Amino acid sequence: MVLAEGVRKRFGRTEVLKGIDLEVGAGQVCCLLGPSGSGKSTFLRCVNHLERVDGGSLTVDGERIGYRRRGSVLYELKEREIAAQRRDIGMVFQRFNLFPHMTAVENVMEAPVRVRRESRAAARERALRLLDRVGLGDRAGNYPSQLSGGQQQRVAIARALAMEPKLMLFDEPTSALDPELVGEVLDVMRGLAEDGMTMIVVTHEIGFAREVADTAVFMDDGVVVESGHPRDVLTSPRRERTRSFLAKVL
Repeated sequence: MVLAEGVRKRFGRTEVLKGIDLEVGAGQVCCLLGPSGSGKSTFLRCVNHLERVDGGSLTVDGERIGYRRRGSVLYELKEREIAAQRRDIGMVFQRFNLFPHMTAVENVMEAPVRVRRESRAAARERALRLLDRVGLGDRAGNYPSQLSGGQQQRVAIARALAMEPKLMLFDEPTSALDPELVGEVLDVMRGLAEDGMTMIVVTHEIGFAREVADTAVFMDDGVVVESGHPRDVLTSPRRERTRSFLAKVL
């Protein structure tokens, strides 16, 4: 589903991604682990072209993201074409970014109505089903200010699912939550994994990665230090840098 080959990204003189190779199969969950500043979130933003790559390539379901090759030259897609690619890639950020003047159900309805031109009735019906799926069927009429952080993040997940994506990206979805609210969001993500959703998750929740991920990837200083089955990476890592990181967070 996702294939990254030699992905590089630079901000000014700072090279943030230094040749990332990564493969995620359909229906798999890949957890990206590592210290802050290691390039995890930047890589995630490159997957849906929120950040332009400076080298290498990224494909989702066989389609190159953000660019089209004509002969030996790569051309960046027009914004409308990039937006069309993003319809198949749901993303959940650290902050919930809900529209404060809209209810939960209206937040979930918005993209299908505006982007897909669905009828409001059909979009509302799906939105209610999705809110029920994330355990918020009884909060459909609530505004974000009337919801806890965990509830707002679950609305954000339902909103991403409303476009029926083939891939879900999660950028530290629990980092802005109080510890007591983390579990309810992780439970929703576990359910998505059980349903076969392809997911790339940037997270510091080591227990979640151990339990749910098919692949754990440890990144540091813009490179993949090691990757493999979570049992191997988290329990018996080969690299000293991985062992040092895990010793501090476990």
